[in-house]
Amino acid sequence: MTVRTRFAPSPTGFLHIGGARTALYCWLESRRRGGQFILRIEDTDRERSTDEAVQAILDAMHWLDLDADEGPFYQTQRLERYRQVAAELVAAGKAYYAYESKEEIEAMREAAMAKGEKPRYNGHCRDRNEPFREDPNRVIRFRNPTEGSVVFDDKVKGRIEWANSELDDLVIFRSDGWPTYNFAVVVDDIDMGITEVIRGDDHVNNTPRQINIYHALGAPVPEFAHLPMILDKEGKKLSKRTNSVSVMDYRADGFLPHAILNYLVRLGWSHGDQEIFSREEMIALFDIADVNKAASRFDTEKLAWLNQHYLKTDEPQSLAAEFAWHLQRAGIDASHGPAPVDVIVALRDRVHTLKEMAERAKIWYAPIAEWDDKAVAKHLKNDSAVAVLDAAKSLLAEAEWKPEPIHQVIEQVAAKLALGMGKIAQPLRVAMTGTQVSPSIEHTIYLAGRSEALKRIDAAIAMAQG
Repeated sequence: MTVRTRFAPSPTGFLHIGGARTALYCWLESRRRGGQFILRIEDTDRERSTDEAVQAILDAMHWLDLDADEGPFYQTQRLERYRQVAAELVAAGKAYYAYESKEEIEAMREAAMAKGEKPRYNGHCRDRNEPFREDPNRVIRFRNPTEGSVVFDDKVKGRIEWANSELDDLVIFRSDGWPTYNFAVVVDDIDMGITEVIRGDDHVNNTPRQINIYHALGAPVPEFAHLPMILDKEGKKLSKRTNSVSVMDYRADGFLPHAILNYLVRLGWSHGDQEIFSREEMIALFDIADVNKAASRFDTEKLAWLNQHYLKTDEPQSLAAEFAWHLQRAGIDASHGPAPVDVIVALRDRVHTLKEMAERAKIWYAPIAEWDDKAVAKHLKNDSAVAVLDAAKSLLAEAEWKPEPIHQVIEQVAAKLALGMGKIAQPLRVAMTGTQVSPSIEHTIYLAGRSEALKRIDAAIAMAQG
C-alpha cells in the first residue's frame, strides 16, 4: 500500500512552530517511504477561519519548502460530500437527527455533574427515530457503540484503549449546517486515502470517536502517531508572550528555513548524537516510530547556534535572496551599495541571524550617521592617524578593488610607516564605519566601494585634523 500522509491545519491563525514540526514529520515519513504528502486546510470553523490565515499557512509551507504532492484541499469546498455521507449514516441507522435546544443540552450536563458523572449528552433522541424537519436546533448525532472498547496502537504512545461507555453520541453536523471536526476529518481521510495520521497529542481524545466512525463507514482505519507537545525552555507551554511561535516570525527574526527544519526534526527525534542533518539525511533516517513520547523543550539559543552554522557553511549565493529580503525589511536599498553576497562573506562569521547581518550591513549602504566619540579620540586623534589615512588613500586610489589587493595596500602602508597592522587598520576602520568594530579591514574597505571609501577617508582626515 502506498503511504499517504497529510498535514491539515486550521486557518484560525499563523502556522505555529508545533504545526511546522507536525508538517515536517508528515512530509519526512511520506518521503522516506516513497509515498505522498497531502496538504488540507480545515476551514469549517467559519467564525475563526480567515483568508489571511490561509495565506499565512501557505506562505510558511512554501518558505519551509515542504512541498505537497496534492492540495491544498479546502473543507469548505467539500460541504456536499459531508452532507452525502451524513445522510448515508442516518439512512443506515448509524446516525440520527436530534432537536434539543441549548438549554436542554445544558440541563443534561448539569444533571450528569450533579450525579458526579461526566457532562455529556444523555441519548434522549438516540432511539426516537426523529424524522428530518426544519428546526434551528437540528443536529445529526453519531450513534456511538455503547459496549466494548476502541483499541489502537499509536506509533508514538503505544497501545491505547478507550471504553465506548466513556463516549457519548457526538454531533457530526451542527445546527448551522456545517460538519464537526471529528466527522469531516474522517470523511476527508477516507476520500484522500490517508494511511498515516500524524498529529499533535491534543487529538488523542478524538481518535476513539473517529475510529468508530471509520468502522461505521466500513472504511480501513489508518495508523495513528500522536506527537508530544513542544514546551519552552522553562518547561511551560509555548506562548507568544515568551517566545516567537509563528514560523514567519522566525523568518522575520533572521532564521533560515533549513535551520528551522533541522532544529525541529530534533525536537522529539534523534539519530545518535548527530546534530546537523541535510534534507536528504532527514529523509533517509527519519522514522515516525522512533519519535520520543516525552515533550520537547524549545531552546532559541540552540536554534541560533544551528542557524549560524548554516550561515558559515552554506554557499553565500544560496543565501543571497533571503538576505536581500532582510535588507529590504531594514530599509536598505541594495541597489546602491555592495552585492549582498559580498556582505554575507564579510559578516557571516560574526552574526547568528540574517536580521543581525542586515543591521550591521547598513554602514555600507548609507553615509555614516553617527561617529563613536571614543573611537575617534583613540584612533583618529593621534600623531600617526593622518599619515596612515593619507598613505592608504593614495594607494587605494590605484589598487585593484578586491579584498586581497586591499589587504596588500594595508601591509604596504604598515611597512612604509613602520607601524603594526593594528595602528593601520583601526584608523581606517573608524574612517569606514565611524566605530572601531567591523569585519576584517580589507572587507570593510572593499564593501564601501572605491569612491565612497576615498570620501570617507577624506572625512576622517578632516576630523583628525580638526
